[in-house]
Amino acid sequence: MQKTGILKAMLTCLAYQKMTAPNKARIREERLQEIVAFARRRSRFFQTIYEKTGDNPRLVDLPPTNKADLMRHFDEWVTDPAITQAEIDEFLKDDDNIGRRFKGEYLVFTTSGSTGNPLVTVCNKTAKNIMDSVSALRVFARKQDFRAFLKKKRKTIGVFATGGFYLGNSSIRARLLSKPRKKEQIAITSALYPLSKIVGDLNAFQPAMLGGYPTILELLIDEQKSGRLHIDPVVILTGGEHLSEELRQNLADTFACYVQTSYSCTEGGTIACECTERHFHVNEDWVIIEPVDADNQPVPDGVQSDKILLTNLFNYTQPFLRYEITDRVVMHHEPCPCGNPFPWLTLEGRTDDIVILQKEGKTIKIAPLAIYATLKQIHEIQRFQVVVQSGNRIDLRLIVVAGHEKKEVFDTARIALTSFFGLHGVTDTVISLSTEEPKPHPKSGKFKLIINE
Repeated sequence: MQKTGILKAMLTCLAYQKMTAPNKARIREERLQEIVAFARRRSRFFQTIYEKTGDNPRLVDLPPTNKADLMRHFDEWVTDPAITQAEIDEFLKDDDNIGRRFKGEYLVFTTSGSTGNPLVTVCNKTAKNIMDSVSALRVFARKQDFRAFLKKKRKTIGVFATGGFYLGNSSIRARLLSKPRKKEQIAITSALYPLSKIVGDLNAFQPAMLGGYPTILELLIDEQKSGRLHIDPVVILTGGEHLSEELRQNLADTFACYVQTSYSCTEGGTIACECTERHFHVNEDWVIIEPVDADNQPVPDGVQSDKILLTNLFNYTQPFLRYEITDRVVMHHEPCPCGNPFPWLTLEGRTDDIVILQKEGKTIKIAPLAIYATLKQIHEIQRFQVVVQSGNRIDLRLIVVAGHEKKEVFDTARIALTSFFGLHGVTDTVISLSTEEPKPHPKSGKFKLIINE
């Protein structure tokens, strides 16, 4: 793919929306064949697994991929030989690199996802421009909200986990580093802060758009009702977790604005944008979504899948081709009343539990993402699961990186969590190392990092 600036990326997205259905299908096929051919030429990993596929293969002829295999072969997977796992690992050790470009070209993002296995993604300027264009042009479900957003000077703040290379945190810091004057227009407050600090930051900034994970935004409802928080956003945009209808309505009633969500991931950017019918319309010009069963066989429209296979058509540096994501969706191709012709899906979202602790008889609620971000700073942890029980008792299930002692890693994690909970005024937690390893739910198969029992 040729280098694409932000303006060209936006024009390309707009042009696609105006095309006839046959031309759209042609564009998607051309983009698929182009990135598959590029991956075969430049990625040693794809050279190997595509060895028996012919020229111009059908999508279904390509073998599926998954996070564990790709990360295990990271140096062979990426198409730029200047990128190595060892150098990326060194880059990630310095938090000052958040939002800075690796080798002057690539933003680096990390995530864990619902399986609990870590992922590192590199994103060049063209890929980031396409991601930003899709979000800018399609994120608003209602035109009146967009107009109100512009009228209030596009002031946007997100309540995200900071201190890590997460998509939201890194993207915002990248913008602020490149254009410091934007600090009056875009900001971030840390989900790791005590609630009073978050409230103070929001009051000082007075956003037009408020963003964050549902479990974090839920904590703000009582603050707004009490008057401690007093903001007047024109729209609230959630993501990353399931937004229940009950919480959506509570947020809308409390903040007197429209509340919407989106379906995004680090591997594919904004996969689908929500419309006024609360359907997720797939950004089909840049991603291909295949609903499949547990054996990677296609699932028909109207039937819930066990997972999806994602094909990213714009990330040439780190191709995600038929990449397994453990989200359960129901795909639809029938017309949507909103008028958007893109196919749409409904999504069974995932969410970790809000942590409930006690302080002198009072209930203290802590968003799960804040705990996740605290533990992710301990690089000797390969995988974890936090189980919160009554009496402020916490069991920590750990798998540690090879070559490290679990007891020593646990002691580091215990100190970090104790300090974090202390910031929230809870000083009597009892944190124990579990004899069990992190595990999915025995019935649903879903993996939760944070479980509140």
